Amino acid sequence: MTNNSDDKIGYGSPPKRTQFKPGQSGNPSGRPKGIRNFRTELLDELAESITIKEGDKDVTVSKQRACIKTLVAAAIGGDTRACGALLGLCAKFRVDSEGDTEQLAAEDRDILDSFTARDRKRTGKCED
Repeated sequence: MTNNSDDKIGYGSPPKRTQFKPGQSGNPSGRPKGIRNFRTELLDELAESITIKEGDKDVTVSKQRACIKTLVAAAIGGDTRACGALLGLCAKFRVDSEGDTEQLAAEDRDILDSFTARDRKRTGKCED
């Protein structure tokens, strides 16, 4: 084995014989190209359109929109779990019917803050 004086071997300079050849992968059995992750698959699935019956009309909406409509309808219908989930989403995304939580009345803000605090305590999350 000949070692030229130019071939520096050490940290950050492995021997030429052990380096990857051009086009050779360091992880040949790694993730294949074109495989999508769960988040991408979920977002694509939620973006697909479906037809739902709204009153006496058929309306085409995204699956995400249909889920939100179902959640809101259940909350309005008195389902306390749906109401809690809806309030949790509103607190997480900081929205209200006007789209800005700064316009909430003080008592509404207190209710939302107490719900958020209870939800964080229950789930063990500490977000800001």
